Amino acid sequence: MAAANAIKKIMPMLDRILVQRAEPMATTEGGIVVPEASRGKMRQGTVIAVGPGVRNNQNDAYIAPLVKEGDRVLLPEYGGTRFKMDDNKEYILYRESDILAKYE
Repeated sequence: MAAANAIKKIMPMLDRILVQRAEPMATTEGGIVVPEASRGKMRQGTVIAVGPGVRNNQNDAYIAPLVKEGDRVLLPEYGGTRFKMDDNKEYILYRESDILAKYE
């Protein structure tokens, strides 16, 4: 519960987006256990928090990001700033322009 509260306290700045990467499957549908070394990095995740957006130079207002909390997104193979919270899950901060797509 403390880790969930800690994540809610993280507020990305400007066009930054906080993403939790999806975990690769540990077993197949048939029940076969996949070794950790064979699991690929998941290039998808869930948006946890979103910054207010980039500033518009014309009027100093913010241009809102196209993603929102809860969206599932496709991520680049490299990039982002990785860190772990108290719950030992990996979270990554990306700029909005680094996110490849969102999907349903």
